[in-house]
Amino acid sequence: MTNLVTRTITGVLFVALLIAAILLGPWWFGGLFLLVSVAAVWEFYSLIEKGIVKPQKVLGSLQGLVLFAGFFVSSAGLISPEYLILLFPFSVLIFIVELYRKQEHPFTNIAVTLFGVAYIVLPFSLFSGFVFGTSGTPEYYPYILLGYFILIWLYDSGAYVFGVSFGKHRLFERISPKKSWEGLIGGAMVAILAAWLLSRYFTGIGLLDWIVIAVIVVVAGTYGDLAESMLKRHLGVKDSGNILPGHGGFLDRFDAVFLSSPLVYAYLQLI
Repeated sequence: MTNLVTRTITGVLFVALLIAAILLGPWWFGGLFLLVSVAAVWEFYSLIEKGIVKPQKVLGSLQGLVLFAGFFVSSAGLISPEYLILLFPFSVLIFIVELYRKQEHPFTNIAVTLFGVAYIVLPFSLFSGFVFGTSGTPEYYPYILLGYFILIWLYDSGAYVFGVSFGKHRLFERISPKKSWEGLIGGAMVAILAAWLLSRYFTGIGLLDWIVIAVIVVVAGTYGDLAESMLKRHLGVKDSGNILPGHGGFLDRFDAVFLSSPLVYAYLQLI
């Protein structure tokens, strides 16, 4: 089986799984993204520990699990948001545990452990704010999150097609030699067109709101992609993992999410 066929099959199954989980209901959504967020932060720690830094993989992943679950149940109205303060003991525990690990770079280990939760798990956790309450009611409304992913996928596809066909001017050659301004502009046009189409079918928010989300996806998603490329270049690896044949790891597949999700969440809260 060629790499292109493998990549295509993996991509189709991956997208179908995400769409199904989002549409099937809150517990399917929560279960899938809980697994994805914990697996992604574990992948991040596994990458980082190839160097001199030794993050607390188990405790950091456990804190990420509690963070996602806390956001989910509080956004769903199952508990009061004040209970999120239960996350604080985990942060304190990371400092205490590091005292007993006898590592050469203790505060770097602590910083990277906490950073992994903030960089990887928090953006996934904020998805609960996309699906609960954004339709004007506290009910589960999956279409804003689904539309957000559609914008990411179509922007990526458009950027690839325009970049391969017309790309001559490098966007950020030092970090990602293949990305071009032509690809970014072409992908942005596809995303704006997709925003217009989404506004006609996913009416929980208006056309202007979808266009704002599309712009956030284009700008912050591109920087998220570049930031993850910077991480891999720093560590000397091609892919963040190999769990998704032909696509790499979870960080490779969700790189646009890590910087765009917090901004989209903030915008949704404002409107």
